[in-house]
Amino acid sequence: MDEVKRTIIDFITRYAFQVIGAIIIFGAGIVLARWVGRVFQQWLDRLDLEPPVRRLLVNVVQVIIVAFTLVIALGQAGVPIAPLVAGIGVVGVGIGLGLQGVIGNAMAGLLIIFTKPFRVGEYIDLLGVDGQVTSILLFSTTLQHADRSQVVIPNRKIIGEILHNYGSIRQLDLTVGVAYDTPLDSMLAAVREVLSRNPRVLKDPAAVIGVSTLSASSIKVSIKPWVAVPDYGPAQAELYQAIVEQFRVQRIQMPYPQQEVRLLSSPG
Repeated sequence: MDEVKRTIIDFITRYAFQVIGAIIIFGAGIVLARWVGRVFQQWLDRLDLEPPVRRLLVNVVQVIIVAFTLVIALGQAGVPIAPLVAGIGVVGVGIGLGLQGVIGNAMAGLLIIFTKPFRVGEYIDLLGVDGQVTSILLFSTTLQHADRSQVVIPNRKIIGEILHNYGSIRQLDLTVGVAYDTPLDSMLAAVREVLSRNPRVLKDPAAVIGVSTLSASSIKVSIKPWVAVPDYGPAQAELYQAIVEQFRVQRIQMPYPQQEVRLLSSPG
């Protein structure tokens, strides 16, 4: 019994201050991580990032600080640090090799977040798919297609690819055909009137309207108004219907394709 008491007293005498110092260091590390997290959060709020992304970055910084102070605290407590660091390094290399795709997505996500080639709400086209950006996460970006389906793209597939960013507005490309004897000034005025009545058509930038092609049986007129991204589909159908109705009211002819065939009979 006396031997056990002496062993306990000897252990406390030898390691008590080391353990107390390790606890103090670790506690100071937690306090420091919280303070740095608050300061980092305030800095990120100025960058106009998505809230989940800001929170994730703050958590990463706090975890790094806590892990660093934990290593120092273990060293203060008498735990050999060199083998521990070497072991962590070997495990980290193995995890890194096994999660190359995940790490690549994360790094690409950070690059997208900070360089901002596109934002949530904008319409983009890349990798053969297009849609409105609904979310930008650390590992993937989600687009909403015109048919209301969702397209999830790994972030590493986006970096280095040709990206077409339409922004928050898109330009319609409508085409109508009118007869060759149609008064062009009256026809163009009718088209402008239809565009002015539609609330989805933006006044700025102004629509582009003009003759685009002289085909075999009609004059092709190109109509390119600007609309907000969500109005792209509905506006196209509404404008085509309104143009047809306006042309009927003003008796502007939209001819069918025609071909003239002559049959020549041979003598005898």
